[in-house]
Amino acid sequence: MTDQSQPLPTRPSRHHVRHIVKRTLSKSWDDSIFSESAQAAFWSALSLPPLLLGMLGSLAYIAPLFGPDTLPTIQEQIIDTAARFFSSNVVTEIIEPTIRDIVKGARGEVVSVGFVISLWAGSSAISAFVDSITEAHDQTPLRHPVRQRFYALGLYVVMLVGVIISAPFIALGPRKVAEFIPDSWDHVLQFGYYPVLIVGLIVAVNVLYRVSLPKPLPSHRLLFGSVLATVVFLLATFGLRFYLTWITATGYTYGALATPIAFLLFAFFLGFAIMIGAELNAAIQEEWPAAATHANRFRWWLKEKAETRNGVSANRTRPVPASPAADAPPPPAAQADSATS
Repeated sequence: MTDQSQPLPTRPSRHHVRHIVKRTLSKSWDDSIFSESAQAAFWSALSLPPLLLGMLGSLAYIAPLFGPDTLPTIQEQIIDTAARFFSSNVVTEIIEPTIRDIVKGARGEVVSVGFVISLWAGSSAISAFVDSITEAHDQTPLRHPVRQRFYALGLYVVMLVGVIISAPFIALGPRKVAEFIPDSWDHVLQFGYYPVLIVGLIVAVNVLYRVSLPKPLPSHRLLFGSVLATVVFLLATFGLRFYLTWITATGYTYGALATPIAFLLFAFFLGFAIMIGAELNAAIQEEWPAAATHANRFRWWLKEKAETRNGVSANRTRPVPASPAADAPPPPAAQADSATS
């Protein structure tokens, strides 16, 4: 017999864009998106030198295997890529000097204790992003804070290994491709850089959203937030570059603090973009809950099997209780009959 008091589940409509937008904005405000973005910006600024030390220090051993000019090529490509996003003063006064100083003593730093410490310090930015994404999806209680900090460290190490392996191929790939195509196709490589860069950013953000959650969602359900985060970051970056160029031309500057403030603003918008994308994914999940992923189903199946096996083994080892009728004393009437007899 079914309970008639419970309402039947209604199929969500596809015309709830306004509700999702309102829910995204309200949830972002409730989760203190501005303070979380400022926290991520602080840890990103603090993690930049250790991050570059870990990456370039390891590449100092790997890159020469692909040629003597591989490490300088990677160095110049990092600076050129940074120049496409950050303002010129941030690149020339912060990023470029830091990279060149690290490359000079990279080999010696890798074998020092400072390199091990840099792994912990460099993962602080990843930890801030993981905390923000987990909070946006209301999954913070599912993972202990200490465990989450070490989990972020593991993500950072995996990311570092991936960058070390792929950086030589990314640096030398366009040059090798250009050797086998006609000169008339050079503009294709030049204009194809930005679409590949945008797609790479979307994929990287999608992977970050997926691996940060204790209960991850399917990758295709995180695509809308990944696209939103990439668009917001690119628009904020270009808008901030235009503003900094304009305010510098007018003569109004912050003096010696102009460059650090500009870098913190770029890092703030990076954290803001990642968190607003996570809030959109959480709002979509509330409106249209996603089915369990294959990994979660397999994990639940293993858990059920383990619980069933433990229950069977517990029943086998549990002692059989004696019959209560045999151990119980006779009723009072029986005791009276035996006494009279």
